Amino acid sequence: MSPLPNLKRWLAFGITSGVFVAILVIGGLGDPTRAKVNANTQNPAKSDVPAAGTLEHPMFGGTPFRNMVSSTAKNLPVQWSIEEGTKDVKWSADLGSKAYGGPVIAGGRVFVGTNNMKPRDKKFTENGKPIDMGVVMAFNEGDGKFLWQHAFFKLAAGRVQDWPREGICSTPVVEGNRMYYVSNRCEVVCADTSGPEIWKLDMIKTLGVFPHNLAVCSPLLVGNHLFLVTSNGVDEGHINVPAPKAPSFIKLDKKDGKVLWQNNSPTIRLTEVPKEGDQESFFKRLVNRGELIQHGQWSNPAFAAVGGQNQVIFPGGEGKIYSFDPDTGKMIWTFDCNPKDARYELAGTGTRSDFIATPVIHDNKVYIGVGQDPEHEFGVGHLWCIDMTKKGDVSTEIVTDYDVYPPKTKPNPNSAMVWHFGGPAPKGTGRNYFFGRTMSTCAVHDGLCYAAELAGYLHCLDARTGKLYWSHDTKAQVWSSPFWADGKVYLGADDGTIWVFAHGKNKKILAQNDMGTAVRATPVVANGVLYVMTENKLYAIANKK
Repeated sequence: MSPLPNLKRWLAFGITSGVFVAILVIGGLGDPTRAKVNANTQNPAKSDVPAAGTLEHPMFGGTPFRNMVSSTAKNLPVQWSIEEGTKDVKWSADLGSKAYGGPVIAGGRVFVGTNNMKPRDKKFTENGKPIDMGVVMAFNEGDGKFLWQHAFFKLAAGRVQDWPREGICSTPVVEGNRMYYVSNRCEVVCADTSGPEIWKLDMIKTLGVFPHNLAVCSPLLVGNHLFLVTSNGVDEGHINVPAPKAPSFIKLDKKDGKVLWQNNSPTIRLTEVPKEGDQESFFKRLVNRGELIQHGQWSNPAFAAVGGQNQVIFPGGEGKIYSFDPDTGKMIWTFDCNPKDARYELAGTGTRSDFIATPVIHDNKVYIGVGQDPEHEFGVGHLWCIDMTKKGDVSTEIVTDYDVYPPKTKPNPNSAMVWHFGGPAPKGTGRNYFFGRTMSTCAVHDGLCYAAELAGYLHCLDARTGKLYWSHDTKAQVWSSPFWADGKVYLGADDGTIWVFAHGKNKKILAQNDMGTAVRATPVVANGVLYVMTENKLYAIANKK
């Protein structure tokens, strides 16, 4: 059982994770609209994949490449005030007490995931008090008018599967008049954007999934298909995986929710059984060998076409990145994002992590940092840039002997590592590691990669080489992701500040904006408006005209 329930809020991103949580280039072809994809197969034609220049923000990251960038936005605000009577805020809307899913802006509507602690419907109250539920809300894009909501009761299993008051952490994906998201009940939901539900897939009942703490995936929509991380994870004791045969990653038909293929990596097919009284150490050995889910699976998939081969990227719960052929489900490559001697611990002393951040695809490369549930404190992390053109095990090392510690390894001649930033730092360098655990998804643009840490640092690196240009300590935890737009980088922090940096190799702080309470979802842009979601309120902010 997780010891600090108030910290489970992370699953948002935009959630973050949620907390969940892009827009750049399909397979490094420069302009995503130029992707060469075979339209005569199940693979999507180029018209099915949103371009980076889209004015709306229809999914987490904007497009299937999940890059936190808007290349078309202009004249965005730098400094503003949310005090009543100011003209900076176009409109604002009350949410629940926590809000991590979204915002998504498409078709004249804004969609967010939140909880029911500020009920909009009296039937979801008991004795005048709100019932703890997950809620998806829809607002009018022009004036913020509330339109409708979907509300979901909590799972009977309680916090091991459905953490109290976290609400809906999944960021919806919208296409035309259809929207898709994952409820707190581990259901994939398809609804009309005007409100009515169309179909629902219960991943617990139908697939046997055991979500740990929350199901949070922000679905990936490519062509006629949805790809989802199921959130299958460990039990309340954090030792065993109750559903080892349940899928971790699935492909669905968007029309009816039919499962087209599924994969239960990273759960191994056990060739031995634990000795009596040795179960805990047995499963710890599997985890530390990168062969079993460590905790939960709370990241999101991404998509790209590389050299004519479509790839769907799955961040696995043992800390490995997988690439699959989206048509067949066959694995193309896998990359271990942890050192082979890393050890998993439910605290800051652990050196093995998995993923809260979402993989970003740009220029035939995957950018991602590792992290853990934030209640496990700060710790050493790793930021990777991975070449997508190789096949097989493309990790940096190959283990030759696991019977000793540290395990014996040799360099992998087939490694796809382009660069790595992180790991332990020498004494006297200020901190004991270069890059800490992260929940944040990267923003890659104009040759630069912006990456944030849970501990509050924002780093600007060369996207091609990993060279560090600058870092900034916000002095607050960061659960959201940096977002690049209009020559600026926006970053939300736990102390309620939206930092605004100038894009470039030299650090320049443009503004610090006080939002009044924690900002744990990622600021996003659509149709010339900046949307900032705090834990309990949504703001649409635009420059005065």
